[in-house]
Amino acid sequence: MDRFLSNAINKVDKKGRVSIPAPFRNLLEKRKESQLYTLNSIDMPAIDAGGTDLLITYEERMAELDPLTGAFDDLSFYYHGDSAWMKIDGDGRIVLTEALRDHTGITDQVAFVGRGTFFQMWEPQKFAAYRSEARQRILQMKQRLAQQSREQGA
Repeated sequence: MDRFLSNAINKVDKKGRVSIPAPFRNLLEKRKESQLYTLNSIDMPAIDAGGTDLLITYEERMAELDPLTGAFDDLSFYYHGDSAWMKIDGDGRIVLTEALRDHTGITDQVAFVGRGTFFQMWEPQKFAAYRSEARQRILQMKQRLAQQSREQGA
């Protein structure tokens, strides 16, 4: 199954355009996506991006809720009102808006980070810091699981 994997850093030109990395662009083309569904990540200084399937995934989650609840309203606002479609030009570039730059801190470079069914766009130094923290959390989790396994085997 095709997934957005790995990461790459690309330069932003003076007009605010950045090329989507070729492996990501190829996957979008294979899916016949000419636009990106983009959304400010709720808990990271990153932009979540993907095709129509990403929006559908979010809407399926919303469909499980009563539409008369505050949770439904909040998710509808977030998934629809706080998102945007980005057109991919003929050269595989997108234009980063000021709103996206404000949320992420992106200036002259973008880190594209595969997340399986979608990808994220980060300011490279913020991505490096998050990556280091996440790896540390994973190492701690691995160590806890190993300890639990030893204790259960004793």
